[in-house]
Amino acid sequence: MIEDFKKFIMRGNVLDMAVGIIIGAAFGTIVSSLVADVIMPPIGLLLGNVDFSNLFFVLKDGAKAAGPYASLAAAKAAGAVTINAGVFINTIISFLIVALAVFLLVRNINRLYAKEEAAPTTKDCPYCLMSVPLKATRCGHCTSELKAS
Repeated sequence: MIEDFKKFIMRGNVLDMAVGIIIGAAFGTIVSSLVADVIMPPIGLLLGNVDFSNLFFVLKDGAKAAGPYASLAAAKAAGAVTINAGVFINTIISFLIVALAVFLLVRNINRLYAKEEAAPTTKDCPYCLMSVPLKATRCGHCTSELKAS
């Protein structure tokens, strides 16, 4: 059983998947920082100095201290029950950026594959229907003379 597991782990596609997951996690961290530290501060400034990471609604005051709370961290420290709308907005924006990056990557890869498939290198012989090179003047299978294309 251990030998089968080693074979499974060492297969190329499993290793590729593991590398993809690690790179994806690192990319997710970068995108989270981009959203929280670069994108959201100017948006918050435009909307009247709103700090989206501290945009929350108190459902129930904490047992340690009653509200209002200056920040989400203060509300959590007091044990308040909150809906963290700002954190959710940041997460949605992070997801959209990652989804856009994956879409662009897949789209460009599909374009590369389409270019490879677009240029045919062979044609079918009209007599025996076997595949022959485009520049062939005689079929290599039935020896019929072919029209130049």
